[in-house]
Amino acid sequence: KMTETLYSESLKVKYKCQDAEDRFVVIKVTVELQTTTSPLHRKDLLVRLTDDKDPFFLFNLCLGEEDFQSLKTQQGLLVDFSAFPQRFIALLQQSHSEESRESPKFLLQFVLEESSSFSTSNSGCGILKVIETNPFKHLTHLSLNFLHGNDSDVKKYLASCLKTTLDHKAWLENKLSETEHDLGQKLEKTRQQLSCKSQELDQLRSEAGGKSERLTTKHAQELNMEREKALKLQEDLQKRYDRERKDLDSTYQKNLRQKEVRLSELENVNKELTDRRYRAEATIREQKAKLASLDEEHRRCRSDLQQSRRENSSLEAERHSQEKTIQQMKTRVAVLEQELLDKEQLVARITSSLDASQQQKEQLDDRRSEQQIQIRKMEATIKTMSDELIKGNEIIKKLQDELRGYMGKVKIKNEVTTRQEKLIGEKEQMAEKTRKELEETTNKLKNSEDETMKLKDQLETALSKLEESKNLLKTNENVINWLNKQINEQHLVSRMNPP
Repeated sequence: KMTETLYSESLKVKYKCQDAEDRFVVIKVTVELQTTTSPLHRKDLLVRLTDDKDPFFLFNLCLGEEDFQSLKTQQGLLVDFSAFPQRFIALLQQSHSEESRESPKFLLQFVLEESSSFSTSNSGCGILKVIETNPFKHLTHLSLNFLHGNDSDVKKYLASCLKTTLDHKAWLENKLSETEHDLGQKLEKTRQQLSCKSQELDQLRSEAGGKSERLTTKHAQELNMEREKALKLQEDLQKRYDRERKDLDSTYQKNLRQKEVRLSELENVNKELTDRRYRAEATIREQKAKLASLDEEHRRCRSDLQQSRRENSSLEAERHSQEKTIQQMKTRVAVLEQELLDKEQLVARITSSLDASQQQKEQLDDRRSEQQIQIRKMEATIKTMSDELIKGNEIIKKLQDELRGYMGKVKIKNEVTTRQEKLIGEKEQMAEKTRKELEETTNKLKNSEDETMKLKDQLETALSKLEESKNLLKTNENVINWLNKQINEQHLVSRMNPP
């Protein structure tokens, strides 16, 4: 017998049991291919389910070619026995890759039948299902029946587990001895290095003690020299501070007088600008009243002009309709004239035919009577057509007279509209003038307001500078007092503790 391990991996499986709730457990799935050569050449697929936490959990499946044929017919499989192990391993890998998802597409489910559990070794069977979930249903791709291992199978499995643990233990012990040997060598080296470093530290401490004594004496001398320099510098600073204080007082007084004079000037300018502003507002009110009246007149003129334009458009529409009717009558007259010409030509032909018929009078007596009847009919139609032409000419004359009357009315209305447009143009020019004057006055008012704002800003800046100079003077006085205190204290200390 030869056994080849094809797949061995711990997978997350949904465990179902009658006595317990559904839960997810980790089960190790091992797929092996066993070949036997005597007495017959045969291949069997061995699938084993185990749990590392529970050594008594053991389920086996031995699937031969004959058993696979019945499984293939029952579940409608499309693969042969030779390709089945790789397809089964592919399904297991697919479910393993989707374990981390919240809703995996492929899921392994183990259903335990009868009353067998993880912690007992009672006989029973279980079903391992490979399920694909889609929005419509749970589709079972494969369902395999496993038998719980008997005592001999469990003993064999426990012996193999014990063997693997013993091998692992031996490997760990060897590794531990090697690491202990390495660590002992490293510890010896570090001890030697530590002794060398301690000797170097003692030498450095002795050298540092001599250097520190020399440095303390040197620093004491330098400290005395710096104290003398500081006293001299303090006296110089005191004198300089007194001079600067006097200069600052004089400049502050001068600036204060200049700011007061500037403040009085700005107040006078502000009064003048406020007077100008009130006058400008009064003129703006007057101009607004004039503009409102002119706008009212402009609205009236516009309404009159629109009404006259509406009347003019209605008259033009009537004129266009009259012209259309005249054009239609002219076309009708032209048609009638053309028909009259056609009839005259026909009469001429008939007369020529009569001349020819007089020569052949004897032969065409019968036709003559018929032609005379036709001639009479044609003459009657010619008379009716001439009457219609006369009536059409009279209608055309009437329409032309009416058109002349309409054209006169239109001319009169056009003259009235041109006069009204002239009046509206004059009113618009007047309104534009008043608007321009209003804009000029508003611009002047804005300029005056800007000047007042600038003067106010200058006044505020001057006052802020005045406050800053006062605060600076106060801080200078405080600093002077503090420096005097410090100088007095240092003098007292120097007198009490001479260097």
